[in-house]
Amino acid sequence: MVSFADRHIGPTADAQRRMLDALGIGPDVDPEGPLEALMTEAVPSSIFTAAPSESALADSSIPAAASETEALAELRSLAARNTVNRPMIGLGYYGTITPQVIQRNVLENPSWYTAYTPYQPEISQGRLEALINFQTMVADLTGLSTANASMLDESTAVAEGMLLARRASKAKTDVFAVDADALPQTRALLENRADAVGIRLVTVDFAAGEQLPADLFGVFVQYPGASGRVWDPSAVIDAAHLAGGLAVVAADLLALTLLTSPGALGADVAVGTTQRFGVPMGFGGPHAGYMAVRAGLERQLPGRLVGVSVDADGKPAYRLSLQTREQHIRREKATSNICTAQVLLAVMASMYAVYHGPDGLTAIARSVAGKAGLLRSWLVEDGADVVHDAFFDTLQVRVTGRAAEYVEQAHHGYGILLCAADADTVGISVDETTTVDELLQVARVFGGRAERAFAFVGVANALPEGLLRREEFLTHPVFHAHRSETAMMRYLKSLADRDYALDRGMIPLGSCTMKLNAATEMAAITWPEFAGIHPFAPASDVAGYLELIDQLEAWLAEVTGYDAVSLQPNAGSQGELAGLLAIRGYHLANGDEQRTVCLIPSSAHGTNAASAVLAGMKVVVVACDELGNVDLDDLRAKIQVHAEELSALMITYPSTHGVYEHDVVEITSAVHDAGGQVYVDGANLNALLGYARFGDLGGDVSHLNLHKTFAIPHGGGGPGVGPVAAKAHLAPYLPSHPLAQRAEHAGGHVFAGGVVSGAPYGSAGVLPISWAYVRMMGGAGLRRATAAAVLSANYIAARLGEHYPVLYTGENGRVAHECILDLRPLKEATGITVDDVAKRLIDYGFHAPTMSFPVAGTLMVEPTESEDLGEIERFIEAMIQIKAEADAVAAGRWPADDNPLVHAPHTAVSLIAGEWTHAYTREEAAYPVHALITGKYWPPVRRIDQAYGDRNLVCACPPIEAFA
Repeated sequence: MVSFADRHIGPTADAQRRMLDALGIGPDVDPEGPLEALMTEAVPSSIFTAAPSESALADSSIPAAASETEALAELRSLAARNTVNRPMIGLGYYGTITPQVIQRNVLENPSWYTAYTPYQPEISQGRLEALINFQTMVADLTGLSTANASMLDESTAVAEGMLLARRASKAKTDVFAVDADALPQTRALLENRADAVGIRLVTVDFAAGEQLPADLFGVFVQYPGASGRVWDPSAVIDAAHLAGGLAVVAADLLALTLLTSPGALGADVAVGTTQRFGVPMGFGGPHAGYMAVRAGLERQLPGRLVGVSVDADGKPAYRLSLQTREQHIRREKATSNICTAQVLLAVMASMYAVYHGPDGLTAIARSVAGKAGLLRSWLVEDGADVVHDAFFDTLQVRVTGRAAEYVEQAHHGYGILLCAADADTVGISVDETTTVDELLQVARVFGGRAERAFAFVGVANALPEGLLRREEFLTHPVFHAHRSETAMMRYLKSLADRDYALDRGMIPLGSCTMKLNAATEMAAITWPEFAGIHPFAPASDVAGYLELIDQLEAWLAEVTGYDAVSLQPNAGSQGELAGLLAIRGYHLANGDEQRTVCLIPSSAHGTNAASAVLAGMKVVVVACDELGNVDLDDLRAKIQVHAEELSALMITYPSTHGVYEHDVVEITSAVHDAGGQVYVDGANLNALLGYARFGDLGGDVSHLNLHKTFAIPHGGGGPGVGPVAAKAHLAPYLPSHPLAQRAEHAGGHVFAGGVVSGAPYGSAGVLPISWAYVRMMGGAGLRRATAAAVLSANYIAARLGEHYPVLYTGENGRVAHECILDLRPLKEATGITVDDVAKRLIDYGFHAPTMSFPVAGTLMVEPTESEDLGEIERFIEAMIQIKAEADAVAAGRWPADDNPLVHAPHTAVSLIAGEWTHAYTREEAAYPVHALITGKYWPPVRRIDQAYGDRNLVCACPPIEAFA
């Protein structure tokens, strides 16, 4: 019977045999087989782990591989242990209706969920348009000029807003004033983030008229408040401006269809979440946070920003704007470590707005407010003490000393989840899904009658007249043209057709691990028992989730050699930050306040340095040698200089250069001997799983990218999940959460570190994907996958090495799971650049490998284990043919300024419009290899002018006339 691993791993046994022959590895070189021989050549013997014995497998926490049917049955059993009660907790998470046309055509569509970050914009026009719709939606509703392409969640967006205010304010102070009515998880996260970078938070009850501190660089206002209260914060915003500070407002986008926008109130920055725009709660995520800023702050925005530029024909085209401000370029000078977005969820939220339009969104908001008003009238009529008269969707009722009793009664009596704001106050939040019958049940909890006649209360009765919205929003035609399901389905299809995703072909992006996201892994995320759970639901409602989380934590700890795992970080960057904050907490607990230096190799991922700065550390760069390894002499010298203040070393393993460093144990030992801790970046775990463990090679803490090694889709640039794993001595400093269902984690560990994500378990809604991946692969399958990935990378390196130099290899001439092709000699010989090769690959039907990282002028190729030999050979053929085309330019066959490489990519229109005047033929442009005739992908735009888009910054939907 064919196993799941057989389906997941692309090269068959016969194909692997041919690939190994090409590498000169015969069938009899190793008793365990030729694939093991390759791995013993590649992985240093000092860390190599032999295949586990039968007894070791029996003792493993990871059970033997399950079939797809068995894994789904187990997931059904876990899901059945969750109870989908009606959540009326609020606190930033609400029931919402996902239109089925969006669920089926976006969330469940591999054209959307298998795409990557749009770093090749010519083949990303569909998702870029969806993101510019998102930006326009956010900017319109918040009344601010520019929004980015999404944040990780609301709480982390508030933290980023705080940091933006600090760097943009001219005030010489470290004080930031925080609304007393802020969401509790946001307050907790702000405290953690502020402490690390020396910001002093001062809590102020703005709505009650408390005065601001005399000196501050910014204020944070929750609008409406966590209590549901709606009030006018414009005076507070004005006072902040007078003090030289900036105003950050966290606003509910649905409420903003009825309320005056933050921009109209004078806010500088607006942040929040788009979860209630059709994105299921999923026990906390993933959801698209948002950030928008007033004019003049665009270049201060963290994260990704989509803008409008022009292509080679002068036609409008989308691309990522102002990338020089991002962490991967600025490194230790970066102001944020965010390197991703929540693209898949931002697309869903934007399409919710496209489908409903401004009138539909307003109608939903009026319905929500009307139901909340009806409930208040009943509660007041029955004698309940309702705290606020002005509200949108959330009420609070005073029940002196009895809040837990009322919450319990609603839960067990009616299956309704209310919020105990404190011992004396119960919170009730109404949403799009709330029914009148449920309102009646809530009223009965507070002593109301079983039956009654009613009429909806007008919105104006619950919202202050002076705060009613008078500004137009979502006026662009895109928010008015897709009302029918037919129109919406076709719009989504047209956008997907403009993109290149994994469902079209290989995306060989080095360092990004674009492996298969199997349909069986994806199946459970839309089940109501996983999707419909509030992150603060009581433990009794989420027993299945907690068991799944326990199992996944244990499995991840075992395969990495660590003792404890926190799943809270909702991106790799946040996992890095959590790990470094754990190191910081450990040193502070030991009285080593002076240990603040973080050593980072020059080859490291850009997020490493940025995360270290945000953890309050000073970055010291360690050189790499000519082979791409950490320079041991420079490392020892830096350790000696900073021995007393050494906090940590951050190292990626295998290295960012795509090789297994043979001296890694010596490196980690040197750091430990000086009293430092070792952070091993888990970005390249796909090359190590089953053959070595971070904890065994000297790691104290690591983050793991579940969206890379463990099969969660990249979704066009997000969701990401970045759990942090640590040895026992650091476990107490891993992230905790004030609203977590329990304190204990797998292995009995109790975490007491600060909050790094809005929800206790981060983006828990996609954890069933990685659970299913590990469950169906089993320990042996994970090891097979690693070997297959390393084999494919070495095969590509061997086949292409005679055409393009392979920049780095290990001691035995082998690479890890990726290889770096050096195109600098090609440019010197022919004038053809790495950009030309990347764009020409589009004409061959490929997404380009990673460009100019970690070395400028190179391509970093990672085939992953999922691509079969036929697709790998197609890529090799394309690269060889492109080299021949470049040589033809050098030989004078084509002019340097008129050849198929410098004009790539070629659109269908460019081939048929007007007279063909190029030195090469139409056939050479469009069909450089015969196989393209039956399966050609046509890019929708020609090469995009990147500089034009930065000089002429436009980050909202362009008018229809622009496309005429």
